[in-house]
Amino acid sequence: MAYAEGTEVTPERSQQEIAAVIRKYGADGFVSGWQGNRAMVEFFADARRVRFLLTLPDDPKAYAKTPGGRFRDERGQRTALEAEIRRRWRALALVIKAKLEVVQSGITTFETEFMANIVMPDGRTVAEHVVPVIKESYDRGQVSGRLLAIEASL
Repeated sequence: MAYAEGTEVTPERSQQEIAAVIRKYGADGFVSGWQGNRAMVEFFADARRVRFLLTLPDDPKAYAKTPGGRFRDERGQRTALEAEIRRRWRALALVIKAKLEVVQSGITTFETEFMANIVMPDGRTVAEHVVPVIKESYDRGQVSGRLLAIEASL
């Protein structure tokens, strides 16, 4: 069973919860928005800009069948699509809250916990910079020189 499956909490309520949580943990700013089927939450904390992108399903036909294999009518498909959107927003709210809590508790650091989502000066996240290099390393069977250059600069 997926986290928050069956939730009735609206996406708007999850967004409000995210804003309240990051404010509680000392964030300096917050923005959210959407374009097409992608939503974005961005906040400023610990002198860093952090961005989460959330891809949302947008095709009710992808929910034509129930998990048990029964067919849904158009209304059932739309209902299942909306339920999945609510579930994903709840999952995002959970992960942001959990990350902030472990940082505040001293279990890890802000940079370590949010590394992939920290926005660099060029507007891209650390993940957007590093994930292709990690793939390259695995494809080649050895650590990429680009990753080694980062390590050497430390």
